[in-house]
Amino acid sequence: MAITFQKRQKEMKRLEKARAKAERRAQKKVAKRDGTDVSTTDELIPLEPLDGPLEPLEPYDPPQI
Repeated sequence: MAITFQKRQKEMKRLEKARAKAERRAQKKVAKRDGTDVSTTDELIPLEPLDGPLEPLEPYDPPQI
């Protein structure tokens, strides 16, 4: 009898996960339609300009196999 209860609990957990996933999809769809993306951060990190000239990188030679 305990196996039946465990199966029911497992099925309920699976259904809850599916319901949550569908809800996240719906939220993304609405956000995409509105032009905002919920998966990205709302704030942009301000960047500071670099001081001085940029030094060129040395060419990369991959090792021979």
